[in-house]
Amino acid sequence: MGEMTALICAVDVGTRSARAGLFDPAGQMLAREIAGISVHEGPGRVAEYQSEAIWDAVCAAVRRVCRSVGVEAQQVAALGFDATCSLVLRDRQGAPLALGPDGRDTIAWFDHRAMQEAAECTATGHDLIRHMGGVMSPEMQTPKLMWLKRHRPDLWAELGQAADLADDLVRRATQGQDRSACTLGAKWPYLPGAGGWQSGFLQAVGLADLQGRAGLAGRMLPVGAQAGALCPSEAAALGLPAGIPVAAGLVDAYAGALGTLGGGPRARAGQRLTLTAGTSSCIMAITPEPLFASGIWGPFRDVILPGYWVSEGGQSASGALLDYVIDLWPGDARPGHGEILDRIGQLLDREGPALGREMHVLPDFAGNRSPHADPSALGAISGLALDRSFDGLCRLYWRCAVALALGVRQIVEHMGEAGLEIALLSITGGLTRSPLMLQLYADATGLEIAPSAARDSVLLGTAIAAASAAGLHGDLDTAAQAMGGVGESYHPDPARTVFYDRDYRAFLLMQAQRRELAAL
Repeated sequence: MGEMTALICAVDVGTRSARAGLFDPAGQMLAREIAGISVHEGPGRVAEYQSEAIWDAVCAAVRRVCRSVGVEAQQVAALGFDATCSLVLRDRQGAPLALGPDGRDTIAWFDHRAMQEAAECTATGHDLIRHMGGVMSPEMQTPKLMWLKRHRPDLWAELGQAADLADDLVRRATQGQDRSACTLGAKWPYLPGAGGWQSGFLQAVGLADLQGRAGLAGRMLPVGAQAGALCPSEAAALGLPAGIPVAAGLVDAYAGALGTLGGGPRARAGQRLTLTAGTSSCIMAITPEPLFASGIWGPFRDVILPGYWVSEGGQSASGALLDYVIDLWPGDARPGHGEILDRIGQLLDREGPALGREMHVLPDFAGNRSPHADPSALGAISGLALDRSFDGLCRLYWRCAVALALGVRQIVEHMGEAGLEIALLSITGGLTRSPLMLQLYADATGLEIAPSAARDSVLLGTAIAAASAAGLHGDLDTAAQAMGGVGESYHPDPARTVFYDRDYRAFLLMQAQRRELAAL
């Protein structure tokens, strides 16, 4: 590797790990390394992290990725962060504001403790709620902060900073106070171009003092902007050169959308969706005009590309559901996803799309984010037998995957009914690395599927933002065009689509039956 090559380091903090990638200015990923993160899960759908442990994992992943390809620190010219929309709490001195005795100071994105507070936000009828698909989600930051003020007034009295995890990582790296338009516009009561901070809403939900308590006085930076320079102390911990540009942060799914959509013609941005399918799934539309739809988060302006709106549907559990199925299966051995998918491929060759068709699944094991916006919804499995075999596990796993793909179909149809003309679905994420899964999404949705050419589009999107911040390309749009790209498309097979049409009718029937049971 030439000494003069300018490289970009991108960091993605997911639900259970931190991933670091090294990219060249053409968007080629040279290496990728992972460090695990512990999450504490408790009753009442509570989930928390330690921000210090997250930073330690970030540093470990960055050091490993540089060592893995023998990169000299001086070759890294830019740094970017994306993360889940977890909420980091700090006191007035900037130290972790501990929620418990072991120092956990970060409420995980999928924590649903604030369901009552979310309902109270919805009941305000404020225009902000229209930008939340008509229902405030407990995954957003406002209800979590309401919960903190109501249930932990001792901590609220000490609160000095509250930030999305991506912003907290950037602020730690730069010692700055600025925040990202991506995190604020998508997860906070902030509407760019419509007054910014929604003071009337904050007053209505008892958070009139939020801006003073949470350290919200910094600038709002667009995606692709430089947030500051890497400070010497954190540069040493990361093994990177001090003073390199650090980009404004992104929410992880939004980074995935940037990495997936960036390489395609901008004229098509309004005719396609992007699906980032990992622990959860996010289905996003980037449009030149605002798109409002019930159960769809947004539209949010300027949270990815300047001048464009983003509308986001989602599934709160996708990869998490498949992990859960494996963990629940009887027996000591825990086969991996690859082993299961290999066997499913063999079974599909023998049985075709009828594989496991006696089973039907509602995949809402962590609530229904879209299109019903019901965080209290639960999953269901119909058609189980006393089958403890490996093939039995493979059949159930496949039918859960089918249900996830049908859930995407429902979200896509819902967004289409709101006026979006959809030509194709750009797709990325861990769930979609298997050709078998990509073909399933094509067959179940009836759409052309365009997988990202990148090994990791979330990291790529963050690298695109960092390259823009460092001036390695003219601007964010130029960086996206230069570094992004899509692979060979998958097209629906009409013969298989017939089977999934039948499954979709059963899927809708199970949703209707769930509503009837809840009403008893």
